[in-house]
Amino acid sequence: MRVFVTGATGFVGSAVTRELLDAGHEVLGLARSDRSVEALKAAGAEVHRGDLNDLDSLRRGAEAADGVAHLAFIHDFSNLTTSGEADLRAVEAIGSVLEGTGKPFVVTSGLLTAPGRLGTEEDPADPDSPAKHRHASEFATLALAERGVRSSVLRLPPSVHGEGDIGFVPMFIDFARDKGVSAMVGDGSNHWAAVHRLDAARLFRLALEAAPAGVRLHAIGDEGVPFREIAETVGRGLGVPVASVAPEEAMDHFGWLGRFAAIDMRASGTLTRKLLDWQPEHPALIPDLEAGHYFTTA
Repeated sequence: MRVFVTGATGFVGSAVTRELLDAGHEVLGLARSDRSVEALKAAGAEVHRGDLNDLDSLRRGAEAADGVAHLAFIHDFSNLTTSGEADLRAVEAIGSVLEGTGKPFVVTSGLLTAPGRLGTEEDPADPDSPAKHRHASEFATLALAERGVRSSVLRLPPSVHGEGDIGFVPMFIDFARDKGVSAMVGDGSNHWAAVHRLDAARLFRLALEAAPAGVRLHAIGDEGVPFREIAETVGRGLGVPVASVAPEEAMDHFGWLGRFAAIDMRASGTLTRKLLDWQPEHPALIPDLEAGHYFTTA
């Protein structure tokens, strides 16, 4: 299969590119910079110049492929509504090319389930989800299943971890390093679901190969790691004490990350495991933190 991959050189996307190539597929990777071009060539992938705002480039990429994995996203945390709108336009542009073809289209989403409970693949997008900026794209993707596209949504948890991580966990480590204390909100009893990026990459491949049209998939390795355990592991890794921050002080301590430090986001991937015979094989979040590589990079 020749797969058009957006976000093909990102933290998760580069793992998806490698996973697809190693499985014998061809990859046509979207590149918006010379650096991305070189990374794709080095990996053995084909290059397609463009970006998420160049909808014609997205249509051409989809036309030239047997399937599409959409991982690119504009991570502007100061204006996630605008980022979500750009993502929707990208999904609609790619989807317009794939209509009636039966080709697979796997679209990345966040956990759009309600905080404070164990979310499942059967849960529709919840308006109170912290990833609500992806709501419209998820709806549009699933709607394509009624228009001849083997479309699926692959939801990623708050932590997709592994070497080279640039997400929330290294941000919290930077806060702990700068402030000399590893903090948690309240007693840290809130949870984060998590998955290793290599396990997530394999799920993207399996979804492209075999996911039925119109399904939601959960890339979940850890159903819910207590944030207290994350804070304690970070504290040990940096050699700093662990402290509690009152909920009303979370934004003062963590900035915009305060909301994510306090969120209780647990999720199950049981249905996904059964559907695609997917089993996480790589380290869970705490063992991955204990391996040390998170603390050797500033």
